[in-house]
Amino acid sequence: MTEPAPVSEWIDNHCHLDLEHAAEVVAEAKAGGVTRLITVGCDLASSTECIAVAEQIPEVWATAGVHPHEAQYGTEGLAALLDHPKVVAVGEAGFDFHYDHSPREQQRTAFAAQIELANALDMPLVIHTRDAWQETFELLDAEGVPARTVFHCFTGGADEAVACIERGAMLSISGIVTFKSATDIREAVETTPIDRLMVETDSPYLAPVPHRGRQNQPAFVSLVGARVAELKGVAVAEMAAATSATASQFYGLRDLLS
Repeated sequence: MTEPAPVSEWIDNHCHLDLEHAAEVVAEAKAGGVTRLITVGCDLASSTECIAVAEQIPEVWATAGVHPHEAQYGTEGLAALLDHPKVVAVGEAGFDFHYDHSPREQQRTAFAAQIELANALDMPLVIHTRDAWQETFELLDAEGVPARTVFHCFTGGADEAVACIERGAMLSISGIVTFKSATDIREAVETTPIDRLMVETDSPYLAPVPHRGRQNQPAFVSLVGARVAELKGVAVAEMAAATSATASQFYGLRDLLS
């Protein structure tokens, strides 16, 4: 009798878990080979909930941050949340000029404050940028790029990927890479070294093919990783090991587990 192939182990380095359903969602992810997850805050309330999830589930860590959509409400109180032992990054922070839910100057103020916190605390910075590449790079250059910076749900092309890498940043690839229209993202992945890539679901958003249009979940991160592996011409198991090692080092999970 043929033994079943071992399940590759993945880290979903960017998802959004709610407290009510987190245990069930994480159990399904673990069954699919997801060993660790980062649940990401978008304002003070959601960051606090992320911490509560991380406190209850050993395989989950949290970030605390203010998304550009919420920038109008400021960043007061954020620094206190970053002190929690299961908070491993600042963010998600950045610019979103596609929706402009917060005025751009307030987005800039909130983003700059979070860059400053990441630098001062030597913590990773998780960046959200949409329709604002030039402004994002200019602010990072002005404030100082944190030593550990990741562009989550990377949606640029090869040129933007090069600009991120030149600044020492990582690219986190979401299910968008499986969409037929995502030619630019696939070109970016092809030109980016494997050790600068991580994978994410951004669940419950952006479910990868063949689940596109449905609610996303961390268990689907293996589909993202498999597409990235195909683009890089490596085995899925190799991609799982590489992206997990990178995420573990980036967020300091090895130190936290020791």
